[in-house]
Amino acid sequence: MNKAITEGLVFMPPAFAAGNLGLFSRGDGVPGSASYLGWASAAFVPADQDFDGCLEIQKTDAIQKLRYTGQTPLPQGCYLRVTVRVKAVAGALPSVRIAAFAARAGGAAVSGVVTAGAEVALTSYGQVVEVSAIVGAGGRGGVDLIWGTNAVYGHFGIDLTGPNGGVVRVDDIVIEDVTSVFLRDLMNWVDVRDFGAKGDGVADDSAAFAAADAAAGGRRVLVSAGTYYLGSSVTLENRVQFEGTVTMPTAAILSLTRDFNLATYIDAFGGDEELAFRKAVQSLLNGADHESLDLCGRRVSVTGPIDGQAAVPNRTSFAQRRVIRNGQLRAEDTGNWTPETVTSIATYSAADPWTLTGVGNVANIRTGSLVTAAGVGREVYVRAVNVAAQEVTLSQPLSDAVGLQTYSFTRFPFLLDLTGFERLDGFELEGIEFQCNALASGVLWPASGEGNVVRNCVFSRPGHRGLVSIGDGCHGGLIDLCRFVSSEGDVLAQNRQTVAIVTNASDVKIRNCRADRFKHGVVVSGARSMIAGCHFAQGDAATSGARTAGIVVAQRACTIQISGNTIDNCHIEWTNEREPDPDYTGGNGFAGLSITGNVMVCSSVSALHSFIVVRPYGSGHFIAGMTVSGNTFRSEDVVIERGERVDTSFGQMVKESFRSVSFVGNTYHKVAAEARNPLTVKHGQNTHAQVWEVSSVGALPFEGKALQVDSVTTTSRPRNASNQSNYAMPYATAQTGSNGDSVQLIWPEPVLGDVVVVMRSDM
Repeated sequence: MNKAITEGLVFMPPAFAAGNLGLFSRGDGVPGSASYLGWASAAFVPADQDFDGCLEIQKTDAIQKLRYTGQTPLPQGCYLRVTVRVKAVAGALPSVRIAAFAARAGGAAVSGVVTAGAEVALTSYGQVVEVSAIVGAGGRGGVDLIWGTNAVYGHFGIDLTGPNGGVVRVDDIVIEDVTSVFLRDLMNWVDVRDFGAKGDGVADDSAAFAAADAAAGGRRVLVSAGTYYLGSSVTLENRVQFEGTVTMPTAAILSLTRDFNLATYIDAFGGDEELAFRKAVQSLLNGADHESLDLCGRRVSVTGPIDGQAAVPNRTSFAQRRVIRNGQLRAEDTGNWTPETVTSIATYSAADPWTLTGVGNVANIRTGSLVTAAGVGREVYVRAVNVAAQEVTLSQPLSDAVGLQTYSFTRFPFLLDLTGFERLDGFELEGIEFQCNALASGVLWPASGEGNVVRNCVFSRPGHRGLVSIGDGCHGGLIDLCRFVSSEGDVLAQNRQTVAIVTNASDVKIRNCRADRFKHGVVVSGARSMIAGCHFAQGDAATSGARTAGIVVAQRACTIQISGNTIDNCHIEWTNEREPDPDYTGGNGFAGLSITGNVMVCSSVSALHSFIVVRPYGSGHFIAGMTVSGNTFRSEDVVIERGERVDTSFGQMVKESFRSVSFVGNTYHKVAAEARNPLTVKHGQNTHAQVWEVSSVGALPFEGKALQVDSVTTTSRPRNASNQSNYAMPYATAQTGSNGDSVQLIWPEPVLGDVVVVMRSDM
């Protein structure tokens, strides 16, 4: 920095000349002070063997002053060096020092500051002695006259001290801007160009960046204007400011340890938000200095699917907690979001339920593709592709697809695609809005992983899917406080295609989420999972409209808890569509589902709508463990027939085999059959009969059979035809009537009276 160059300031006094000695004062240089013009003890010497014109002075005062009367400016942050060459020519030998008058804006003296430099003694005649001093506001090393911030200008020159009578010659006064000497101390940055960086986009500036960072010592590293090619990985331990931009190979890592946030990476890569995001994620998964990447609330415009592993080409797995948070990923309409569909012939065998073999065109099938064909259940994906063996590994077994047939493999484009990782553990997305714009899908989890988290995120208008697992990448995962907003809000429920959440592994927790107007809110295939505090809303504008499943539990032995949710114009569907041999041959039946404390509401639906639907595939199936308690079943307008039912489209339930079915503490509004198990029935026998038929009136769950009688309590006096009391207890026969949903009470003789019977549909 040089103010004379950058701002055109004039610091240098004029040279001594015969006619301008009036510009040099014998006092402080302030207006009115006496000058050297016409003074008998001073003269201009035009020629001297050492000086090209000089002022000759005889010392007559105790402190003989020489000051330039011009106002030499002293801008803030500027440092001036005053230099004068002097020699003694006769008489007593004095001492010399740089001296000045420090002036405020109005011309008054600045008090309390040093105005004279160190004295230098003249020890011989004819010897040229140079004296200098640096003046400036700050007390930095090498500054002689520290004037603070009040001094605006000065009158600069020299003082002659010591004995009087001597004669000296003084060369022209030199004043120069030396701020650049203090630049490294004045500024809180170091410039990479000062360490050899070219900034031409061609030369490798990696070493210069490292050198600048090493010299910074806590100050910022300034990447000044230019394009800097970094051919290898660079780590900056100090703060950094980008005026210029950088380019790097994909494999090279830029680690900004003190400014690790997306905003800085965007500055580094010239405003290319998508590239900046990729490079920041690459650094996040390669460094130990940060557990999270802050997107700083920025919106990243995404032109095509972001392959998370391709951004981190040196890693195929990662197992430490890492978080990406606080921003938006927005799909831009670039034409790069079209799903790719491959059609191939393949063979499926129940003996190898997770694999398709002999797959034609296998090289074109992509991991993460949705598999569709006859006998393929909902939301089955390609977990892996083995081109050499012509095999495709599936996320779930198929339900009824044994043999050779044609399959379609549809690969949806996702904003963030993590399937390139072989395994990813402890990876978290927090506070991110995925603006899919009906083009892209949201996030695709890797095939393997544990403890991955999606928290407080919004999946807005996904083109096909919101959040999908293609394997075990969701194991032990948490989906919490997320919102899924469909792009099909104006489409009738039965015509919708989008799905909010798909999980495959065990121990998934889906909590406090909301999914609006999807075909399905969540499809769960893993066991030991929980869905709690969510709202699944899937209504439409139709009258007596069809409703789809908000929650699909696609595993019969599931051990899943569904609690505290709002099931709004949709239903919970429990199915075994993941079984290669769907007919029941042994083991658990439909077991382990707990539905507690939910609010289930509907409006403008068919009377056949139910909130809980069991949909068996194959024959011989039964419920072997189910709890439905503390729920509210409510229709807002039309009276629906039942709150629960069996969908017999693909198979029947063996109701005689029901075990451990509990329907207790539920409330019903505008539901004709209020299912309970155990079921308490009040029966009044108005005619004398030895056999009383006590009906469940269809109130056993899933229109089950009355398999057991827990108790019979008489509530009035049993009396025979002679009106005599008969206190004998009847014995009960279960599973009577045309549908097996009644019980018979058999008395010793014909009687009439009232009883309360507790019957069950399970054993």
